[in-house]
Amino acid sequence: MLMLATITVAQQRKPNIVFILADDLGYGDLGVYGQQKIKTPNIDRMAKNGMRFTSFYAGTSVCAPSRSSLITGQHTGHTYIRGNKEVQPEGQEPLADTVQSMATLLQQAGYTTGAFGKWGLGMAGTTGAPNRKGFDKFFGYNCQRQSHRYYPTHLWDNDQKVVLEGNDLTNKVHYAPALIQQKALDFIDEHKAKPFFLFIPVVLPHAELQGPDDEWFKMYDGKFPETPHKGNGYGPGATVPGYASVDKPRATYAGMVSRMDAYVGQVIAKLTELNLMENTIIIFTSDNGAHFEGGADIPFFNSSGGLRGAKRDLYEGGIKTPFIVQWNGTVKPGTTSRHTGAFWDVLPTLVEITGAPAPRHTDGISFLPALSGKGRQQKHDYLYWEFHEGGGRQAVRMGKWKGVRLGITKQPDAPVALYDLEKDPSEKNNVAASYPAIAQAIREKMTEAHIESPIFPLINGK
Repeated sequence: MLMLATITVAQQRKPNIVFILADDLGYGDLGVYGQQKIKTPNIDRMAKNGMRFTSFYAGTSVCAPSRSSLITGQHTGHTYIRGNKEVQPEGQEPLADTVQSMATLLQQAGYTTGAFGKWGLGMAGTTGAPNRKGFDKFFGYNCQRQSHRYYPTHLWDNDQKVVLEGNDLTNKVHYAPALIQQKALDFIDEHKAKPFFLFIPVVLPHAELQGPDDEWFKMYDGKFPETPHKGNGYGPGATVPGYASVDKPRATYAGMVSRMDAYVGQVIAKLTELNLMENTIIIFTSDNGAHFEGGADIPFFNSSGGLRGAKRDLYEGGIKTPFIVQWNGTVKPGTTSRHTGAFWDVLPTLVEITGAPAPRHTDGISFLPALSGKGRQQKHDYLYWEFHEGGGRQAVRMGKWKGVRLGITKQPDAPVALYDLEKDPSEKNNVAASYPAIAQAIREKMTEAHIESPIFPLINGK
C-alpha cells in the first residue's frame, strides 16, 4: 500500500520546466527550420519528439528587452526594460523591485529555480539581480557587455564574483560556456527529487566568434570559403567591448551553433539518465534574430530563413524565432503548430500548467491548448513590439497583416508600412496605399499598446 501511494504522489508531481534560450540564433539556423550548412541533430530530434512552432515571436529584437518581456509576461510597450541601457561599472538597467517575474511565481508554486547563462536584467546587489527575481541559483554572465567575451575575466555565482584565473583578455584558459553548461547539468542532479524550473539563457551563438579548437570547430574547418574578420582581439590593449578577431568566422560560427545544439543534447541526456523526461517540459527558442556582429555571415548561412531583416529590426527576420516544445505524454510528437504567439505568452502558459499564482498584469495568453490539443485556443487580437535604438521603431501583427514604423523618435507621426504576411512573408511589398483602413487600424493599435516609460523613452526620446 505504501509503495502504491508513493507512485501516485510521484505521478502527480508538477512537471519540471527547462527553458533554453539561445542568443542571436536566427530563424533559419536550425536544420528543422531549413538550415543546410550547420548540423543541429539534437534540436532537430527535439522537434521530432515534440512540437515546432512556425509563427512564434521574441519579445523584441535585442537582448535585454526581449528577456524582460519573457520574464515579466509583458510586451515591450509595457515591460519595465525596453532597451540595452548600460550601468557602470558593470551591468544593465535593473528590473524594479515592484516587477513580478516568472521565476518568483514558480517559486511560490513550490519550484526550485535556477538560471545559468546570460542575465542582463540587473547586477548583483540591485533590485534586478537574479536572486531578487526568483532564482535560487544563478551562475554565469550577469552583464551583457561582459558576455562579448567567451574567455571573460570573471563570472558570477549568485552574488559572488568568480575570477577565472588565467583569463585576462590576453590569455584564453577557461571557456565560459563550458563552465556554465556543467553548472546547469549539476543543478538537474541536485534537484531531481522535486519540481524545478531550469532557465538556460546560453550565450551561444552571440558574437564574439570564439571557441576551442575542438570537435565542433573541426566539423567545419576547411568546409567553407573564409575571409578573416578583424576585431578587438585578445592581447595587449584589449578591452571587453567589441568582438575579437577571427581567422575563420564561418567555421567558427557553425561550430558555435553545433556546440549549442550539443549542449541541448546533454541536458536531454541528463534528464533521460535520471528518468525525468516523462515529467519535464523542455522549451527551446532564441531571444531575437540572427546577428551580423563579429564576422557572422547571415546571407551565407541563410540565418534569417529567407525573412527580411536581422537583429535590431522589427521585420520578421529580427523577431520571428524558432520555438520548440517537447513534453512527453502531452505534446504529440512530430507536430507543427501555426499558432501565433510571443514571449509574453510563456508566463501565463506556465502559470496554467503549474498552478502558480496569476501575475498582476500580463499581455500574454496561455498556449496550453495549442500544446495539448485540448480545449479552444484563444488568439491575440494583435501582437506589439517596439525598439528604442536606431531612431525608434514600432511593429504590430494583426492577423495576416504586419505594420512597421521607423524613425518615430524624431517623427512621431511616421507612416505605417503595411505587409500581407500570407502573400509576402519576406515583407518586400508595402501595400499601405492599397489598404489605408488597415494601416490606420494598426497605427491605432501602436498608440494603444505603448505606455511611455521615463527610463526608456521612445516617442519623446532624447
